[in-house]
Order: sequence, then C-alpha cells, then structure tokens
Amino acid sequence: MAEAQNIPVGSTTTGSIAVAAESTVATRMSAPPSFDVADFPVPHGREEEWRFTPLERLRGLHDGTAVATGNGVKVDVQAPEGVTVETVGRDDARLGKAGTPVDRVAAQAYSAFEKASVVTVPKETVLTEPIRIAVHGEGGTAFGHQVIELGAFAEAVVVIDHTGDAVLAANVDYLLGDGAKLTVVCVQDWDDKAVHVAQHNTLVGRDASFKSVVVTFGGDLVRLHPRVRYAGPGGEAELFGLYFTDRGQHQEHRLLVDHNVPHCKSNAVYKGALQGDGAHAVWIGDVLIEAAAEGTDTYEMNRNLVLTDGARVDSVPNLEIETGEIVGAGHASATGRFDDEQLFYLMARGIPEHEARRLVVRGFFAELVQQIGLPDIEERLIAKIEEELEAAVG
Repeated sequence: MAEAQNIPVGSTTTGSIAVAAESTVATRMSAPPSFDVADFPVPHGREEEWRFTPLERLRGLHDGTAVATGNGVKVDVQAPEGVTVETVGRDDARLGKAGTPVDRVAAQAYSAFEKASVVTVPKETVLTEPIRIAVHGEGGTAFGHQVIELGAFAEAVVVIDHTGDAVLAANVDYLLGDGAKLTVVCVQDWDDKAVHVAQHNTLVGRDASFKSVVVTFGGDLVRLHPRVRYAGPGGEAELFGLYFTDRGQHQEHRLLVDHNVPHCKSNAVYKGALQGDGAHAVWIGDVLIEAAAEGTDTYEMNRNLVLTDGARVDSVPNLEIETGEIVGAGHASATGRFDDEQLFYLMARGIPEHEARRLVVRGFFAELVQQIGLPDIEERLIAKIEEELEAAVG
C-alpha cells in the first residue's frame, strides 16, 4: 500500500505532516494506449490519472476545444557538426516508435501536429558539445512532436529549454540504439500564464544508458508524463527531477518505468520545494516489473520541502511486481516542513537566519543540480533557485 503525503492548503501544522492514506492503483488500469483521440473519453476529473489535475486550467487541451492559434511556439535547434536535423511529415516511421499516447491530451497532440522535428545522432558518434533545443512560446496554442534518435554506441547530451508564454501539448520521443548513451536536460522556465502538457517516451536499447533531468519552475500549469521501456537487456535509466512550485502554480510529474525485458536497471529521484497559497505539486511514480523482467534492479524516491503555509503536495509511489526473480525494488516518499534543527545548527555557528534558510534549501537541491553536468545550465538554475528563495525567505 502506497501513501500520499499531503499538506492541505491552509494547513498550520508545525513539526508534523498531515498524511492521508492513498490507495495503490495498478499502472495499467487506465485506458489502453492509442494514437486516436476518440479512444479516450473526455476526462471529468474523477479518473485516477486526472483527479489531481485542475481541468479548468488546461485551456481546452483535454476536451478538444483547444485549437492551434496565433504564433504558438518557435523551435530553434542548435546542433554540433554531424547531427542531422529534419522537419518531417506525419507519415515518418520514427514518429510514435518510442511510445503511444496514454491519455487524451497526448493523443490530441499526436492527432493535431502538422510537422515534427527529428534530431538524429549517427551510430558511434560521440558529441563533445550539447544539442540545444529552444522552445519559445509566442502567445498562442500549439501541438508539437519531437524525436531524438541515437544510433548504436552514439553519445549525446540534449538540452530542451521552454520559455515564453504558450498553451502547448506535445509528445517527445527518445530512441536509443544498442549501447547508446543519452542525457536529456528538460527545463520548464515558462512565463506565469503558460500551460504545458507533454508525454515523454523513451525506448532504451540493449546495454544503452538514459539519463533525464527534468527542471520545472515556470508556468501556470505544467503536467509532464515521462515514460521508459526497454528494447533489450542491460538497459539503464536514471530519472531525476527538480521543481519549485510557487503561489498558485500547479506542477505535476507522472513517471512510469516499464521493466518489460530482463536485467535492466532504473533509478528515479525527484525533489521539490513549495511556497505560497495554492501552490500544488503532484508526483506519481509508477514502476512495473513484468513477468519476463527477471534480474530487474529499480528504486524510486520523491522528497518535498514545504516552505510556507497554504501549499499542498500529493506524492504517490506505486510498485507493481509480476516476478520474484529480481535484484531489488523499492520506493520512498516524504514531505516535510523546513527543518528547524538544521536552521538552529547553522545559526548557532553565527550564520544569519536569512542566509541559513537559503543554505538549507540550496543543499536540498544540490545533488540534482550536479546531475546536469553543464556549467551554464547549473549556474542558471542556481540563480533561479536564489530568485525563488528571495520570495520565500527574503
């Protein structure tokens, strides 16, 4: 039985956390995956996969009333020499190969996009500079599809940076050939009114390694659905996430790792901080170990730090195991308020309270920021955390 760690809106609990029991839901109880939006009923908010999401703030992405308008988003790809960047039509065989939409918004995005961007790193190519994809909202509504494909034994780092104002529904596919290594840093630094809903599909080849670092700061509503499955034994996936949920924001991360072949590994660590009335963070971590996936080694963890009253966290780890022949499987979830003992320890050593609070929060996020491995992005995110903390503890 998994538990949801809840701090209700307006809670004044000090030194303890309000915890409500949360029923475990099998990862395959929702509608079957489909590319056809008609196969998904319009959600009403009581479904397990939608009950935490404020549907009225989706701007019609969930019920078919949203249509592409205005300038939508502008996508700019900067790639090192040797990388192929293409704009393709809907008939390209690579589209949807990594995964099928699992909810109505993802199916709507797949049905509505006109052109897709495909970035290909040839086999055995080892990039020394990152591929940078800038997605900038220009005030409209858009539907998108992006594919990142690595050939066998290729290695690459990809940065996807979302800025500006838009209503965006998208699917992003990562295809890793055998022995390939891909690191993706996906940043959501939207303006305050933006809405971003996306499904991220990853297909990990034999003995391939995938690392994802998802960073979410901006937007009115952000709902991301990273999903991983394996094309052969020996694959590894690391899913890291960092989010800072501010007043009135809704940030939702719903992970699924499907261990469908033997002898693969996965590790998921997401951390969030929240502040302000109506700040709402949701983390759903689903891991499925199928009967054929003997030798699986997996773990998932979510940690949340609540900085002020009026914020709420829903954290639900789910683990479904169909074979006992595994190396290990576990999950953990915890939500807490600011640790007064840590604050006292630092202040007792002459550090002012304002600076002590900043140090504790920065330390909370430090291990995830270090996973990025790109100094310019790390410095930008640290500066963003500092900016958020000015409002929280300034």
